[in-house]
Amino acid sequence: MKNIGENVVRIEAEALRSLADRISGPMAPAFQKAVELMFCCAGRVVVTGMGKSGLIARKIAATLSSTGTPALYLHPVEALHGDLGMVVRGDVVLALSASGETEEILALLATIKRLRVPLIAMTGDAISTLAAAADVALDCSIAEEACSLGLAPTASTTTMLALGDALAVTLSEKRGFKEEDFANLHPGGKLGKRLARVESLMHSGDALPCVTPQTKMPDVIYEMSRKKLGVTAVVEGEKLVGVISDGDLRRLLERRGKDVLDLTASEAMTKNPRTIAPGEFAATALALMEDKKITSLMVVDGDMRLEGIVHLHDLWSTELV
Repeated sequence: MKNIGENVVRIEAEALRSLADRISGPMAPAFQKAVELMFCCAGRVVVTGMGKSGLIARKIAATLSSTGTPALYLHPVEALHGDLGMVVRGDVVLALSASGETEEILALLATIKRLRVPLIAMTGDAISTLAAAADVALDCSIAEEACSLGLAPTASTTTMLALGDALAVTLSEKRGFKEEDFANLHPGGKLGKRLARVESLMHSGDALPCVTPQTKMPDVIYEMSRKKLGVTAVVEGEKLVGVISDGDLRRLLERRGKDVLDLTASEAMTKNPRTIAPGEFAATALALMEDKKITSLMVVDGDMRLEGIVHLHDLWSTELV
């Protein structure tokens, strides 16, 4: 059983190596043309496939969408019963068929041609009907399936999936798709937590500890205790001018004892505190806190107007620490 499993992986790995060689070799012009068609697409990339190829088509559509290329999956049978209305001029169709002769896919060709929608074929047969009808035919042929009977789609679906990923990532790079763009498309789940913005985690409004430079220390301590963040911002108007932390209070008490209570916030605060913009990633805030060995950051806009405070505890919920 171990040898069977190993053999499956080796066959699929060899199919992928062969595909990589084709992308950088004889298939390079077709691959680049396919990328260009999708890049210039004013509508959506409509991905379609039947059976196991359909499952791969769904994943390719999802990967394209999440990396900056609007895409959707069209079931070829449902398309024949009304869903072809989902395809409009300005779209590009990416059709998957290992044989290139899938009847349900071929039945869509007349409408695709009538709409003058560019067709990219992903097939294992370069002389198939689908390949001949396509504006671009991408060769995802294999030497053999990993199934011992040579019947179950295994290596063929693996190469289709990898070719779809290659197209999606190439398009993403060509569009200049950045981490910020990826974050905007992945607000939920583990990825969303990793890519959370500071503004979604910070304390603001009534939860924001805040005093003026003239505030006496008893009131400063009360504000810090009431808001339970171990720190308070010191603002003049709307602009941040300093911070006072629990650590600052301890150090002042060691140096001055009870005289600390006679000070104002401006006399006790740390000037030019570390700040961060609200649109920065939580991971950036964490890195800055770790580097400066602090537990909170003031969140300010470009004019140093205070918008909030982000605390180390807030980052724990993102599973960054």
